[in-house]
Formats: sequence, C-alpha cells, structure tokens
Amino acid sequence: MPKTSARLLALLSLLQARRDWPGTLLAERLDISLRTVRRDVDRLRELGYPIAAVKGPDGGYRLGAGADLPPLLFDDDQAVALTIALQVAATGGNEAAARALNTIRQVMPARLRNRVAALRVTTVERPATRPPAAVGGDVLLAISAAAHAREVLRFDYGPGEPEGPPRRVEPHHVITWDGRWYLIAWDLDREDWRVFRADRITVRTPNGPRFTPRELPGGDVAAYVIGKFRGSADGNWPCRGTVLLDLPAATVARYTRDGVVEEAGPERCRLTLGSWSWISLAAAFARFDADMAVVGPPELTGAFTRLAERLRRAG
Repeated sequence: MPKTSARLLALLSLLQARRDWPGTLLAERLDISLRTVRRDVDRLRELGYPIAAVKGPDGGYRLGAGADLPPLLFDDDQAVALTIALQVAATGGNEAAARALNTIRQVMPARLRNRVAALRVTTVERPATRPPAAVGGDVLLAISAAAHAREVLRFDYGPGEPEGPPRRVEPHHVITWDGRWYLIAWDLDREDWRVFRADRITVRTPNGPRFTPRELPGGDVAAYVIGKFRGSADGNWPCRGTVLLDLPAATVARYTRDGVVEEAGPERCRLTLGSWSWISLAAAFARFDADMAVVGPPELTGAFTRLAERLRRAG
C-alpha cells in the first residue's frame, strides 16, 4: 500500500478528474479498502477540500467548491497551459498574475520548468473582437523555445498553403493579437519578414542551426504588428479620411475605437478614421447610418461613389 501522503495526492487527482466517484471504484483504482477511502476523504476535508458525499446504491464522493482556496493539483499539460495564460496576463501589467506565475514556477518539477523556461510572449494591446483560435501548448512552447535559443524553426503551414517543403524561418517573437497567437519571423526562403498564425503551424523536428537575430523593421514589436495588420510599415492606416457626421460626438465616440471624434455642433461631429482600403473606409463611415459630408481627401469621395454603385447593383 502506498504511503498516506502519496495516496492522498492520488485520491485528490482522481476526484479532480471527474464529477462523481463511487467509493468502490475509488478503492479499486487506488488498490485500498473502502474503509481507507473514507479515512483519506476525511483527511482531505481537514486540509480544506470540500468533498461531499453522494447518495446512491454504492455511495460516492464529489469534489466541490469551497469558501477558501485549498492546495490544487495539476497534471503536466494543465500546468503548462496555466503558465502560458499567466504569462500573457503578466505581460499586460497584471501584478497578481505575475506573482502567481512566480509561485507556480518555484514549485514546478524540473522537467516542466525546463519546458516553460524559454516561453516569451509579447501581448499587443487590443480588445479581442473574435473567438480565440485553439493552439496547443506544445506548439507555443516549441516556437517560443526556438526564438529563445535562436534556432531556425521548420514547420508545415496550413490549411490553404500548397503542399511542399516545410517553411524555414528565424523566429523572432511570439505574440497575442485580437484573440489569436502569432509568430513573427524572418522567412529564409522568401527573404522577408512574415507573421504566421500559430494555430496553423505544425512544427517539424529537429530545429535547424543557430542564427544571429535580425533587427525587426522599426525596432518595436507592437508598432510592427499593428502596421502589418493595418497594411502599412509605420503603423498608420494606408487610407485615412474625414467626414462631417450628423450625429452627436458623444454618441459616435462610444462606437469608435481607433478614430478621432470632434464636436462640430450640438448634433454634429467631425470623424476621422483609417482603414486598409478606400472602399472599406467608406463602409466604415456608412455603418453609422446617418447623413454625412466628406471633408477629404478626394479618394474618399471616389470610394463613396464606387461603394454606392456596388450596393445599388447588389440591391
């Protein structure tokens, strides 16, 4: 029979794995008597674990929520996932997350500490506007470790990319943006910087040779990423325009994140927005469903004309 401490940990792990456990099944899984199960449950209760008795032919137990937080037990994958989540929160300035991350790292076994030691995540501030794409913890650890070790990363990228040899990149940064994970890297075959969605990466092993890091254009990760997703190199929208909108500035400001809103009267405002194309910019103004007048530039006036014609044909 295993020692009491090891048995209690094993029992706690089983109770966390499913909602209800018949007492006889717990005894069978732990290779102990039903009487020993009852004693061990009482010990866990004394330690603060809220374990309720479940009525039934065989009786049973359920681990519930309590008033205080007792010690928790995580398997390897859960510990890695928790570390990733805490690091993302910590990079956003959450001090409690930083303290929790430090606590978890201190008690991690060496095999897990080595896996997560190279994890480096940059959070580019932006409220998520879409559901997050699932990414395996192993993928995030692999690409982050390659960036930390300055080793060429090889991976298949899809769907939507033709089958062929794996991509070969010099990984630079792992980032989060708008609910998704991305890898910023220098693509060796295309000889240019690229941003890859992490949920589309299937890592090939082993990694390639070590490399000397290149300087990211502009030198600032956040500015580079914002520029990439806005379609410009300097972080500014390639298309930018202004209209006079027949709505109060206070109303428009509630629905404008990246634009500039200025009062132009009791029921009118001056709104400046940017976008990656003139047509999309015209559509962004049109979503306010109010009369407006274009201030400039002329490209925006032409875009409204083309958008109106396109919508007329669609209707």
